[in-house]
Amino acid sequence: MALWVFGYGSLVWNPGFEYDEKIIGFIKDYKRVFDLACIDHRGTPENPARTCTLEQIEGAICWGAAYCVRGSPERLRAAMEYLERRECEYDQKNLVDFYKEANPLQPALTGVIVFTSTPDKVSNKYYLGPAPLEEMAMQIATAVGPCGNNRDYIFLLEKAMFDIGHEDDMVIELANEVRKVLGTMGKGFSKEKQLVASPRKKLLKSQSETQTYIPTTQLLLLPKAVAMDS
Repeated sequence: MALWVFGYGSLVWNPGFEYDEKIIGFIKDYKRVFDLACIDHRGTPENPARTCTLEQIEGAICWGAAYCVRGSPERLRAAMEYLERRECEYDQKNLVDFYKEANPLQPALTGVIVFTSTPDKVSNKYYLGPAPLEEMAMQIATAVGPCGNNRDYIFLLEKAMFDIGHEDDMVIELANEVRKVLGTMGKGFSKEKQLVASPRKKLLKSQSETQTYIPTTQLLLLPKAVAMDS
């Protein structure tokens, strides 16, 4: 028996559970957005954090990591129970096809679980909806919860996507705006880590139609991720 789950947020860099296989790839017709509230990890009910969810958009793709757990029903159940506790703000579990870069037309996996949220503020209390870039950046720069601050979430996600070779323009733009806010507040980081940017991978058609981005070689030094995150 096997359980496959797709991670597109903190699961990319910090799965937090034992798995048997990890594959980098993407799902189709979904876009990563920062429209979901987190009130128990990196935010509070009074000052919620903004974290990733997925928006359904035909033709879009979302890169991330698929994790496989194999073994007994008990082992699979334990992994799913952990994920459901961790992803408690997500009210939907969808089954999707998962693709690898080597063959973007033929699914490498089918029936992969992905946690998403209903984009409706009435039926989903965690759904924040879209907001102007500056407003989202201010919220992310200032939100803090039991597991850490919201700004580390965006910086860790930016680095994780860089590490797997598939940067997300929206993540980069938002992270840079958060840095501007922190600089204005006088709370910017003084140290930076110099990295050598790897050559950008060939873009798929749906990616090439978006804004081209040349990866920055300056990434913030970040603290170690916590075990439980969202």
